[in-house]
Amino acid sequence: MNHQDVLDRFKEINVTDLFGTKKEVKELPNVIRENETIMYATSGFMENNTWLITCTDKRVLFLDKGMIYGLKQVEIPIEKINSVSHKKGLMFGTVIIHHGSDHMEINQINKATLNPLVEAINNEIENQKNKKDDKPYQSKEFSFSVADEIIKFKKLYDEGIITEGEFQEKKKELLES
Repeated sequence: MNHQDVLDRFKEINVTDLFGTKKEVKELPNVIRENETIMYATSGFMENNTWLITCTDKRVLFLDKGMIYGLKQVEIPIEKINSVSHKKGLMFGTVIIHHGSDHMEINQINKATLNPLVEAINNEIENQKNKKDDKPYQSKEFSFSVADEIIKFKKLYDEGIITEGEFQEKKKELLES
């Protein structure tokens, strides 16, 4: 991903406030991983500096590229986020991301970009939960359906409807699929 790809993605997802984060936006392509998608971004105030806050499908990134000290980068993996809370003021808002026993507070987020940021983070949290929930369910469903089929064929064998060879062949076929 290059700088133009980032700008195109920002336009696509309607990123409207990048106040004071021009250097961070230029640095973002070096930080985004190959298999990662930007879901939303905005600027906010943290540790007495303006930061670029970027939600991806894998993590929430906080970037602050200073003139002298280089790049400050903080990231929170989506699966580590417990909850997101926010409050709105007249022009700006605050987002608090709770992760583990800690939290990150980002202030002076443009009121218009506050809800899209929170929604993007919450959507990715939900997506991560759904991915985790889907895997065990699918494997349980698969193993029960295979077991059920074997039981059905065993009954057919016990009742003399199919031969032992036919039962063994079907059982092997089901276990290999």
